[in-house]
Amino acid sequence: VQLQASGGGLVQAGGSLGLSCAPTGRTFAYNFMGWFRQAPGKEREFVAALTRYGRYYAPSVKGRFTISRDNAKNTPYLQLNSLNTEDTAVYYCAARTRNSGSYYVPADYDYWGQGTLVTVSS
Repeated sequence: VQLQASGGGLVQAGGSLGLSCAPTGRTFAYNFMGWFRQAPGKEREFVAALTRYGRYYAPSVKGRFTISRDNAKNTPYLQLNSLNTEDTAVYYCAARTRNSGSYYVPADYDYWGQGTLVTVSS
């Protein structure tokens, strides 16, 4: 199972984008859905997660980004508002069916999508 992220692009600081995630094969009842990002020269980092226990956000994006479930695709959607240049990165959607594991550790997710690039200009 693979996921495909889309919706990235070039936006000015203060602008907004919406990132979608589509399955490229069979879908499952995911208990954990998440978004991660990786900036050039940096490690992949947690952005947001939607689990059966609630929504979680990285401190740097809380209040600006919103994760939700695309019910038609059963995949995560990420709304990005008030973007700044530090949000520039490749964004990845991820998911898993099992409940064990952390919501913020990339290695704890089983299904990943190809990323979509978000570039924020000043």
